Amino acid sequence: MIFMPLRPYALRPLVLCSLLVALLIPAPALPDAIIITKAMTASTIAEVFIGEERILAEFEIGGRDLEGFRNLMPDEVYQRMGHEPRPWIERLTEFFRQDLVIRADGGPPLPGRLVEIEPRERVARDEITGDPLPVPEGEGEPVVFAVLEYPLSTRPRVLSISPPTGEGGVSQASIGFMTYHHEIPVNDFRYLSTEEVLDLDWSDPWYSAFRNRNLRRQYDAPMNAFLYVEPYEVRTEIIARPLDLQRWVDLGLEGLETIPVEMQYELNQKVAAFLAEHQSLTIDGEPVRPELDRVNFLRRTLRTSSVIDPPEELDIYSATLGVIFVHPTEGLPQEASLTWDLFDERIQRVPGAATDEAGPLRFFLVPDDNILWWKNFLKNPTIPTLVDLAPPPSLGLRVLGWSSWLILVLFFGTIVMMVRSFVRERTVPRRAIAVAILLLLAAGAAFAATLPSRMTDEKAEEMVAGLLHNIYRAFDFRGEEAIYDVLDRSVSGELLTEIYLETRRGLELASQGGARAKVKDIELLEVESRPLEGKQGIAAHTKWNVSGSVGHWGHVHTRINQYEADLTIEPVDGLWKLTNLTILQEERL
Repeated sequence: MIFMPLRPYALRPLVLCSLLVALLIPAPALPDAIIITKAMTASTIAEVFIGEERILAEFEIGGRDLEGFRNLMPDEVYQRMGHEPRPWIERLTEFFRQDLVIRADGGPPLPGRLVEIEPRERVARDEITGDPLPVPEGEGEPVVFAVLEYPLSTRPRVLSISPPTGEGGVSQASIGFMTYHHEIPVNDFRYLSTEEVLDLDWSDPWYSAFRNRNLRRQYDAPMNAFLYVEPYEVRTEIIARPLDLQRWVDLGLEGLETIPVEMQYELNQKVAAFLAEHQSLTIDGEPVRPELDRVNFLRRTLRTSSVIDPPEELDIYSATLGVIFVHPTEGLPQEASLTWDLFDERIQRVPGAATDEAGPLRFFLVPDDNILWWKNFLKNPTIPTLVDLAPPPSLGLRVLGWSSWLILVLFFGTIVMMVRSFVRERTVPRRAIAVAILLLLAAGAAFAATLPSRMTDEKAEEMVAGLLHNIYRAFDFRGEEAIYDVLDRSVSGELLTEIYLETRRGLELASQGGARAKVKDIELLEVESRPLEGKQGIAAHTKWNVSGSVGHWGHVHTRINQYEADLTIEPVDGLWKLTNLTILQEERL
């Protein structure tokens, strides 16, 4: 049985003919072209949507693959391609039975219907994720866009999909495809080059999967566990679908198709409390109980994972939570382990990773090997340290500096007396010469003693760099009180809260629910300093870059910010401290 195509689209052969000319004209050769073999750059792109009552397949057919889809083309296009005339309805029947074939439960080819066919511009796609990218109108590659529909009378347990093939079963088209079951991606973009068999799970489409493991999506695990070990903290991060956790704890999801916004907060707290009881964390041989840091719904792609903010109503099958627990430590531990106990008939393998500054070491947790383990094999781990700045000159040194000028005045006064004596008496008393020499030596000694404490452009730059280093390093510590204590060594009390809030904001990744990047490098770009009038200290116009990163949800997120600011540095309680900060410009690079 064949369904007739909708009439409005059947009346566009002249437009398709014009497109055909554009597709069949060879493109000029480009020297040294880099050929990307990723499936989303294939000549033809297909997206297959499997629902309760039908299968919908959308195609972007490129010029190189027109022959494989010839039986879809209207009569005028078909003949222009060099084929003898045949009734379109006859060719459509052949296409669904022999070309692009979909079978249910091993039965005959499903009958299909051509819903739409028209010329369009190709959708540009990200080479990693396949996500659509914007392209200026009129600059896209011309393709033939076609929509095919395969009605379903029952829910099949198994589907098979075959591309158009020629002699010897060789595919006649280069097809990059994705399949969705109830809007859940079954695979990442992959090539459809032969018949592929798909097992459908109608109770939970998350578990629908192709039998060919090469077609499994990257994020096919319903749960993940990550262990991060850093100086001053150990962090565990768990990714889990609430629908899977529902098998252990009642989250109120029974019978729901979506998770409305109004129930998400309570659900998040229930999940966090449940997971807190089902992870056993040990640090240096001692069991510890980490504290809940954050819990958020996540949106995951092949490039990154981000927090869904603001909240939105979520599909029950794809909704995924990320839960973070943190335990503070003294310095860098030597060992840490996370014991996992959430396994059932559906969940027999949980991907995970133990991560330190050298990178992640990946694990697969299974019932017989359920410990995510980390040991410090770093020969020279990076432990954040603070810079010791030379203290401001003491009162004694300042008095000595002033006295050197007084001694010089006395020295020159003695010289004047010696000159007058020589003019009057043609001789200089030896006692005066001795006094002059002693005064000169005393002035030189006083000046030399104060020289190390004198402010120069080089020392001003070292002071600015050291204070910025210590301010950012304060945020390596865990807990607001510890951060304030370290900041107090570099910032005066009146400015302390402002610096704390401003620096924390600059390091936070909004897309990660407020996760804070750890500073990796501070690059001082420019320092123009001048002494303060009437008091100790300097005013400095400064520009610097701050780069940081944070391991999160199995990804590494990086950030580089550039700042331009006016700083004031003065002695406070025997230390050089920042007493004023005016941010002139902030830019994310």
